[in-house]
Amino acid sequence: MRRALVLTDESARHPYRASLPPHALHRANEIERTVPWRLRLGLTRKDAETVLATYTAGFVATLVMFG
Repeated sequence: MRRALVLTDESARHPYRASLPPHALHRANEIERTVPWRLRLGLTRKDAETVLATYTAGFVATLVMFG
């Protein structure tokens, strides 16, 4: 009995996804490539402004405390 040297899809990176047959991931990989990462995360400009304001406030508070 001959066996292939590689039994899984090594490009899948996750053990569960690597164990799936190639036809199961064909459509999933196609969908993932078409959606931009910003839309997958659901981040808005307001979210980015809030993170920046929080970081700035913490940085200033740290400078005042040690300064």
